[in-house]
Parts: sequence; structure tokens; C-alpha cells
Amino acid sequence: MTETTAMILAAGRGGRLRPLTDHTPKPLVEVGGKPLIEHHLERLAAASIERVVINLAHLGEQIREHLGDGARWGLRIEYSVEGTRAEQALETAGGIRQALARLGPRFLIVNGDVLSDIDYSALVAHTLPAGCPFHLVLVDNPPHNPAGDFALDHEGRLRNETGKALTYAGIGLFGEALFRALPPGRRPLGPVLRAAIARGQGCAHHHRGVWLDVGTPERLAAADRWLAQGLRDQ
Repeated sequence: MTETTAMILAAGRGGRLRPLTDHTPKPLVEVGGKPLIEHHLERLAAASIERVVINLAHLGEQIREHLGDGARWGLRIEYSVEGTRAEQALETAGGIRQALARLGPRFLIVNGDVLSDIDYSALVAHTLPAGCPFHLVLVDNPPHNPAGDFALDHEGRLRNETGKALTYAGIGLFGEALFRALPPGRRPLGPVLRAAIARGQGCAHHHRGVWLDVGTPERLAAADRWLAQGLRDQ
């Protein structure tokens, strides 16, 4: 199997966590006694991922200085610099497009502001069949996203439907073909996914374990409680 690279999305402003993120980038905000991004690095290393690309914008140099080359986790970390200010961040699809040459033919995407017990090893082992250039992890709808994002049929295919939609966990396995034709620049991921799903593309599975979006002070506190209860990274 071709080596799988992971990309951690870390360029965002983290505005809902202000004032914590005024002087500290969101990936370095501590949860469970250590920076949020370190939880991801530990679990990626445990899943035998060897190379991680991290995109940078808001206070990005702090992230680079803290993580270095990744050797302490047994990883090779590379950085995709989108700018030095929050307004220079390219959003998710734009950031992936800029980093595409570093990512290879298939890669894992992990939002830097989530925590979960999702099995990265099992996700990386997924095959992306013909006509299915990405595989998303979906979770039950949290209170802040009650309508969900995408529906999932009985064959594991995604649908742009309402009523029984689930929430995209911010974690998925992607093939480069989904992004290769996109022009460089700022671009959100949602419209790219919805356009592909409308063409009959896109697979997913429903993760029924623990998943937390650490995007507000209240959810950050919930993540701290989760880790304090001993449900630590596996």
C-alpha cells in the first residue's frame, strides 16, 4: 500500500475561543494538560503514519517552533505556510490545494480542533474505490449542528439530502483527484464535497464513538472533562 500522509488543518483564527487565541494559536491551546495538536500527533504516530503536513497562518510560527520536525513523536512534519495573519488562511479546500504536492495520491485530513476515539489505522486501511475519491467520517449531530451535513445511504454512499443527515467529523481519507483541478486560492471544503456528491461520488461511515468539536470555551471544558475521566487517546 502507498504511504499515507496526514494533514492537520491548523491555520484558522479560532475566533470562538478568544481571548485564548489572541496570543496562542488554537492548536496549541491546552486540553487534558497538553496542546490540542499533540493529541493528534500521538494518535497519528500510533496509527503508523510517518509524515504529517500542517498548514499555518494565524500565529503559525508558534506552532512550527513548538513542534519542530516532529522527531519527538517519530514523525516527519512539514509545513504549508499560507500566511502570517488569520485573513490569509485559505480555508480547508484552498489549504489542501496548496499543500497537494506534499500529500501524495491519498491522504488523511484531520481538523485540528476536534478530539475523538476514531481509529485512524482503520480509516487509512480503507480503499477508495473507483468513483469514490473520498471517504468521510460522520458522527451523530451535536447540539451546535442539529441539521447535520450529509446523508448516508445503506451502501455507504453520501447524499446531499436533509432529514437524516449526519455531521462531518472533520476527519476523512481523500484522493488527490478531488482537488487537482481546483484553482489555487481561498476555498471552503463544503461546496467541493457537495458538488462531488451531486455527481454520485463520495463515501463515508458513521462513527458512533466519542467525538468533540473543541471550538468554544464550553466545548474545550467538555474535552478536558472527557480526558480527565480516563478516556484518553489510544
